[in-house]
Amino acid sequence: MPFGIDIQEDEILSWGHEILENLLADHTTGENIIWATDDYSARGDGYQSLDAIGVASITGDNNHIIQPRIRKPLEEQKKRIDEKAEVFTPAWICNSQNNLIDKAWFQTDQDVFNHEIHEEGIHRWEMTDALPVYPKGKNWKKYVSDPRLEMACGEAPYLCSRYDATTGELIEIGRRIGLLDRKLQLVNKNTPNITPELNAKQRKNVHKTWRRAAYKALQSIYAFEMQGDNLLLARESVLITFIEYYQAKWHTDKLPEKECLKKAAEIISWNLWQMDGLKQGIPGYTPTEDLQPTLFNETPPREKYCRIREWTGQEPLAGKEIIFKSMLHERPKKK
Repeated sequence: MPFGIDIQEDEILSWGHEILENLLADHTTGENIIWATDDYSARGDGYQSLDAIGVASITGDNNHIIQPRIRKPLEEQKKRIDEKAEVFTPAWICNSQNNLIDKAWFQTDQDVFNHEIHEEGIHRWEMTDALPVYPKGKNWKKYVSDPRLEMACGEAPYLCSRYDATTGELIEIGRRIGLLDRKLQLVNKNTPNITPELNAKQRKNVHKTWRRAAYKALQSIYAFEMQGDNLLLARESVLITFIEYYQAKWHTDKLPEKECLKKAAEIISWNLWQMDGLKQGIPGYTPTEDLQPTLFNETPPREKYCRIREWTGQEPLAGKEIIFKSMLHERPKKK
């Protein structure tokens, strides 16, 4: 059954408690992400701006309280524009800007994944059929592993284009234009397929090859967002995108195995993180952390600078924790 715009937290919970817990995790504090908005405060304890979002607060009777922007009342949308400068980007603009990134990476003036069409105020695109032509020294694996960052991501329309965030129009998988979509499209086209002559061990290895490449794609996309509801929606959308490309690759309606989903959710929880972009810390708090700590300097969890992970392995997952602020101030090594 195809996924809709609004992903139900109860559905994710039914796949495994750990999966939803991963999608709520904050690796800077060791707690859960916080609401970072007063939009839910009338619901009482557990819904204040600085409260952590718990599984129970968004499942069961509370399953429908977090809605994509397009499903929120117009009055609430306007309030978030006024108070948080929340403005979402149409899919055609996301596509156009992502195309510029690809033209630079592929070192070409030609269309790579799609051809943009702008006619009488109507903006659309047509997908290209041919596989990309890679410049010298580059290939599909390098494209999949090349890092991409969406800042103040909202529901992450630049990363995954399951729907147009401004209209709510669902975009079928063959027409998607997100940064992660492009990577997973290449993963699906370049990894082996299951054929009748393969034995059980060979089939298992084919699935393993796809998983590793798909994890690599997830590990290469990053985004940060201030408001907790938006961040959860973005994380969910990335996870569903991963699932949909799995289903497209193997021509199935079944979900990936639980362990596969847990790993995907863990990667997502590190790579899409909650942050006040001006302070590089947890929203509502001012970082006091000394970036060169001593034995006698222990920072409260919510006053730390935000952590992300630089990944080095897929099965098992492996990587190095990085303070995002430190990464911004690193100077390139002299050759």
